[in-house]
Amino acid sequence: MDQLTQKISEIGVVPVIKLNNPERDAANLAKALCEGGVPVAEVTFRAAGAATAIRLMKEACPDMIVGAGTVLTTAQIDEAMAAGAQFIVTPGMDPELVAYCQAKQLPIFPGCTTPTDYHTAYKFGLEVLKFFPAEQSGGLDKIKAMSAPFPMFKVMPTGGIGLKNLGTYAKSPIIAACGGSYMVKADLIDGQKWDEIADLCRQSVEIVKEARNG
Repeated sequence: MDQLTQKISEIGVVPVIKLNNPERDAANLAKALCEGGVPVAEVTFRAAGAATAIRLMKEACPDMIVGAGTVLTTAQIDEAMAAGAQFIVTPGMDPELVAYCQAKQLPIFPGCTTPTDYHTAYKFGLEVLKFFPAEQSGGLDKIKAMSAPFPMFKVMPTGGIGLKNLGTYAKSPIIAACGGSYMVKADLIDGQKWDEIADLCRQSVEIVKEARNG
């Protein structure tokens, strides 16, 4: 596991962010996440201005790890890198995008939920996979079952994870970190509830810590 991915794993939770107004919210959101002990973010390209959000978050908190999510094209990878993205997340296992990122020495976590996905990832020498959508694809039981033939992978599940089941996932040694949007929901961001976001991050960090040390 490379150094950046190791840092993400140590944090244990990755907020998955969709920003509709990055000029207004990106800097404040970055500060709230860092204040809450979660200095990492996956900014999804599902919203226009994702690259702007990445750039502004890195400017506000230079030590924060900021990546791009829901990446579907090489053009988006280029755009994300130009904005300062440090990792790429794709919803599916796209060999072209994996090869493109590897050529640029940019960490990529492709979405994998089937044996075929895992086998393709294995051929690329990947170590950490996104498992999306996690709960809808079988959750932790499926992840554990997939780990039997593919024990070399650590997994970042995203989709349907919140405070109630975060600890269950985090307790498994297969899990590198959990992705989630529960601490950065649209109503919290649009309402500029930065203290509440920071508090949800603190709760998440504590849950992960207890799960791993319990």
